[in-house]
Order: sequence, then structure tokens, then C-alpha cells
Amino acid sequence: MKNRILLPTIILLALYSCIETQNFDQYDDLEITPTVEASILYIESPERIINEASGQYYYSQDFNFDGLSVDAFADRVIEGSIFFEIENTTSKEFKPTVEFLDEGGNTIDTIDFPVQQPYQILPYYLQVPYGPGKQRSIEIIKNTSSIKVSVLIEDNSSVSDLPDPKIIFRSNGKFRLRLK
Repeated sequence: MKNRILLPTIILLALYSCIETQNFDQYDDLEITPTVEASILYIESPERIINEASGQYYYSQDFNFDGLSVDAFADRVIEGSIFFEIENTTSKEFKPTVEFLDEGGNTIDTIDFPVQQPYQILPYYLQVPYGPGKQRSIEIIKNTSSIKVSVLIEDNSSVSDLPDPKIIFRSNGKFRLRLK
């Protein structure tokens, strides 16, 4: 007789203890903010190319980069950083500059790098943060349509004794996006 009363009581208590009020508004409270990382630029110039130029060597190139201003990215980006890495194994100093341009070709941000010393086997690194409370506004990233890279080298007489001397310029970006 005790089993007849005890068993249904345990079952009722087990069912009652597992019942919770459902909250269907949880979706509204959900925040999804993944971090995405992608390569932006890679430029490599062997020493022989530098030496083929006459007099002062000045390189300037615009790279179309609409990836940052596409609505799917620009409407969702919260903050991020662009990372630059420069190697110089030639025997010449050089001075790089990067400009971020909007759709009209107007400069909206400029990054001036220090003079890169010759025989720089260990890369020079620079991180430039963008976003609220950061060094630069995230609006710069949202409005970038192209990137202009300029390099000034005083002359064309590089004679590095290192194997395969060259200048390498790399950049990548790491950004947080709000998906919802």
C-alpha cells in the first residue's frame, strides 16, 4: 500500500521540479559578436627591382579594397585593428606611408611609418586600433574603398649581402562584428 502512494508522489514531485517558466524573449537578449580576421595587403619588392629604378625610388600604388565598405561588413563592424608588418633585408632605408581612401579618392586616414632601417631581418610591427574609445574612429574602416601605399627610397644602389634581399609589407585586419 505504501508503494502505491509513494511512487505516484515521487513521480509528481519529479515532474513539478523540472517545470520552469518559459522565456520566449531570450532571442531579443541574444548578442552574437564574432571576431573575423583577414589579410588585407601583401607587397614584396626584390632588391633588383629597386635597383632598376633611376634616381630616387618612389613607389605608389592604389589597391581597390571595397571589402571594408560593403554593407554586410560596414553595417555590422563594432571595432577592430589593422596590423602591419614590414621587413627590409635590402641595404637601403625606406619610408612607407599608407592612406585609406573613400569612394571619391579622398584621404580619410594616413599612417606614417618610421624610416625602416636596412638589414632589418626582424620585422617591424604596428597595430592601429579602430572603434569607440580607440585611437581612430571605426567610421574610417566603414568608409574605406581603396588603400594607397607609398614608399620613398633615396637611391637605387642597394647592395645587400643577405640572401634574396627584398622589402616585404604585409597587413591584416581583425574586427568584431555584431551579427544581431
